[in-house]
Amino acid sequence: MAAARLSGSENRLVSLPLSRIRVIMKSSPEVSSINQDALFLTAKATELFVQYLATYSYKHGRGKEKNALTYSDLSHTAEECETFQFLADILPKKILASKYLKMLEKEKRDGEMREDNDEAEEEQDEDEGVGAAVGS
Repeated sequence: MAAARLSGSENRLVSLPLSRIRVIMKSSPEVSSINQDALFLTAKATELFVQYLATYSYKHGRGKEKNALTYSDLSHTAEECETFQFLADILPKKILASKYLKMLEKEKRDGEMREDNDEAEEEQDEDEGVGAAVGS
């Protein structure tokens, strides 16, 4: 890790800007100081992860056909591959605004129907309870 301490060669070993990674790491309240080796290793690990995600998405998506990697390839990988499922919230499938609005309306209607059913069940339970009390 001696190479990581040399600022001139450091930039040649990783592609990501170390200053940005340091800022992101320091944004965590648990981090007080960052070792230069830890910074370098985090940068390199991140770089390798992004490379693996891109390669996997390209190979398993439609990128081969178009000779390009698209957002939909990445979101499909995040949704379908167990290794990348933790990215599903960060890389959601794109949908049209009109479809999203229809989904919201449907959820709202379903929620109202559930509330109505819950209220009806509560009233029915109350009626049964009153009937049992009167019958005794």
